[in-house]
Amino acid sequence: MKKVCSTLFLVLFASASFAQSNPALRWQKINGNITAPGVDNPVAGISTGGVPWTTTGGTATVNLSTGAATFQVQGLVLNGSNFSGTPGPVKSVMGVLVCNVGTNAQTTFSSQSSPLSAQGDAQFSGSLGSLPASCATPVFLLVSGSGASVRWIATGAVLTTGAN
Repeated sequence: MKKVCSTLFLVLFASASFAQSNPALRWQKINGNITAPGVDNPVAGISTGGVPWTTTGGTATVNLSTGAATFQVQGLVLNGSNFSGTPGPVKSVMGVLVCNVGTNAQTTFSSQSSPLSAQGDAQFSGSLGSLPASCATPVFLLVSGSGASVRWIATGAVLTTGAN
């Protein structure tokens, strides 16, 4: 029994050590921004899009050790306005990782822009650059626009962590 317990402890310790040396964040879903029209609900200083958005699916993954990131979203379309059921004027999106949300240490890391199809599908595989070893309260956003006109239109949901 002692041998089984000590073996189990070593396996658990090795797994925890590996997870810490290769931390991955995974959002199992991408959900559209459901803020009411004309209401701003900023995250990390990034305002929401002007009207609600919806998705039919998506995921995002970020490896904190390497900066590698992927996201894919399906059916990212407006839910209301004259463009309802389409991406409207939005032709591309970027993934944004926000670490330490709501603190003085809050930081954002953005992907390159990815084209958004007429059906609201987009994907990205690349790097977010050099990331911190620790990312407390991580949030993943899909944003449109650039500079001062950046707006978040979707967010990662159901966060899991571990090695990848």
